Amino acid sequence: MRKSHLVLLPALLLALALGLAACGGGGESDEDKIASVIEESATSTDPAICKETQTQAFMEQTGGGATGSAAVKECEEETKDAGGDPDSVKVSEVEADGGRATADVAFKGGTFDGQTLEVALVEEDGDWKLDELTGFARFDPEGLVNAFAEKIEEEPEIEPETAECFVEGMEELSRPELESVVIENDTEVFGEIAEGCG
Repeated sequence: MRKSHLVLLPALLLALALGLAACGGGGESDEDKIASVIEESATSTDPAICKETQTQAFMEQTGGGATGSAAVKECEEETKDAGGDPDSVKVSEVEADGGRATADVAFKGGTFDGQTLEVALVEEDGDWKLDELTGFARFDPEGLVNAFAEKIEEEPEIEPETAECFVEGMEELSRPELESVVIENDTEVFGEIAEGCG
């Protein structure tokens, strides 16, 4: 990110990772375990969940551009803050086969309220871990912009006029651009908007 006051945006992406971070399972089938892992982890603030329940690839995908040990550290730091966590999640369309799985996760409350994300998981040493955000099963662009806008407007270092300009710029983004911010961690577009608001 080229603008220091936009560091909160990767943090919002991390809020998603924290909302999905797995923390064990007790169901009889793989499907039950996966659903339980996602549901139980939605409000976790224990930094240990990062290494225990997410692959390195997942932490890097959702870590605001951080890689390696820096992605782990960023995940652990952000896990302590439950600000963007959902009130609850509903897991559906779980499919598991050969140590790999996919699921749809619908969010209620938090940064991704009203969104349904598609996730991929892998099984490592008998435990399921989140491995990748793969897309949106249900996408509400207006809701996502509103969630980002609330966080931006709460940031004390950002002047109200700048925040308003930034939100207007986000509202002009196309659906694919907004999706890529979350799925591909493409935050360059935010830097471009910020430059126009500088």
